[in-house]
Amino acid sequence: MNLLHTIPILLAAAETPAAGPADAAPSWLPWGASGLVGVGLGWIAYWIVASLQSDDLHQGDEWRYDVSRINELRRIDFFYRFFQPLIRWLTPLNRRAFADSLPEIQREIQASGLPRFWLAEEYLARIELLVLLFAPGIFYLGFTLMAWPGVVVALGMLGVAGWFMRRLLTRKANRRLQAIKRRLPFLLDMLTLLMEAGSNFLRALDQSILEFAGHPIGMEFGRVQADMRMGKSRTEAFESMERRLGDDEITSILGSIIQGENLGTPLANVFRTQADVLRIKRTQRAETVAGEAGVNMLLPGILIMASTVLIIIGPFALNYIYSGLNL
Repeated sequence: MNLLHTIPILLAAAETPAAGPADAAPSWLPWGASGLVGVGLGWIAYWIVASLQSDDLHQGDEWRYDVSRINELRRIDFFYRFFQPLIRWLTPLNRRAFADSLPEIQREIQASGLPRFWLAEEYLARIELLVLLFAPGIFYLGFTLMAWPGVVVALGMLGVAGWFMRRLLTRKANRRLQAIKRRLPFLLDMLTLLMEAGSNFLRALDQSILEFAGHPIGMEFGRVQADMRMGKSRTEAFESMERRLGDDEITSILGSIIQGENLGTPLANVFRTQADVLRIKRTQRAETVAGEAGVNMLLPGILIMASTVLIIIGPFALNYIYSGLNL
């Protein structure tokens, strides 16, 4: 076909209207989609601006102390302030779904040194939102590498991530409790020396808190001091510390102090006795760990011995397999 025959065909095709997207979709659809996108972007912008503001909530029908707690949590935690609407939506769901686990999680929040304004169900919502933030990347990676089976693997990875973040709270609480138990005998000794030198309990406690400032033991006794300044008795302040930490060893020590306070025993004598008890328990714990070390090293020792034997005998065995016994 030459050029003279091609030109009329191209002109006819240009005059004929081609079927395009305008014939396939209504004319209002692009405008509607653009409007929905605009509304979504506007809502996201409003949410970001509102979440970044740290204005106090107004007192309404809610319990005013809970409103004060939320205000303090908004000030000190950016994540809570930014995702507060979603956290408040997930909180009642967690309260019903994890009712049996909430007391233990609340104790771990207090024992780990996190802000006391957190509720257990709110902290679980924080973990769930963190998992959801990682979800798109994990799903994309799983689908890219393994297609649809990767989606199932991604779901499992998200579950493991949530469990791991939950375990991090437990480990943090246990490490902090161990740090408290290591320094508690020294703080009790200092209280004993100061009270035997003529100081009263409050002044001795002030000096001890200054000496251990920045350490978890100083923070916990600082809360005991704050409770007493707000009107609680010494017994009530120590009972609050006992519930807050929830450790068996610390509970027995604080229980002895509370009993001595109720019976009228001089606190200096109680502190000295409990410091000696803590040192004995620390020595017993060290002996237990040393006794378990040999058992724990048994399996690694066997593995190292087996690998050494394989390294020594392996070349001779391979030589025998491939070359036979050469005399």
